[in-house]
Amino acid sequence: MSFKRAAKKDYTEESLYEYAIGALGRRMRSVAELKRLMRPKVSHQDDGDRMVEAVVERLKQQKYLNDTRYAETYSNYRKENEKFGKLRVMNDLRSRGIHGDVINKAIGTTYADTDEVELARKFLDRKRVKHPEGQKDFARIVRLLLRAGFSSRSAFRVLNQWKVEPEVLSALEAEVAEMPAKPEIAENE
Repeated sequence: MSFKRAAKKDYTEESLYEYAIGALGRRMRSVAELKRLMRPKVSHQDDGDRMVEAVVERLKQQKYLNDTRYAETYSNYRKENEKFGKLRVMNDLRSRGIHGDVINKAIGTTYADTDEVELARKFLDRKRVKHPEGQKDFARIVRLLLRAGFSSRSAFRVLNQWKVEPEVLSALEAEVAEMPAKPEIAENE
């Protein structure tokens, strides 16, 4: 026995607006995220793209949708609550469709007076990481800090404070140096 799929619902601009308000009510979103959410709903309609743009413009005028405020709020949350480094937050914002200039401004404001080594220590405390026992544990901690968005310099400073043997540190530094570099955000993206 086969099941029939329900026909796609036709949206008006007003019903698409209500859908967008509901999506923003569940969580804050960037302009790009909201467009990605709405486009499949109206892709079968001839005027779907026009409706999406009209709804986004209306939400911007009503100040429900603002990428600058979103980037500032998001980066502040990730720093204060999750203790992530700025590289992780930059990558997350980039994946959410935020413009490079907006990201740089928000990150600059949020992380301006932040001691990255202290933030890395707080991140490790939040993750309940204990003092490492061997080279394998040291390498795991360095990778954990790099994934969390901290620079390799900060990761090694944290390990230096734990009195890691110099030969272990040099081996880890060589391993990190072989990793591919992550591209920075261009100013004109």
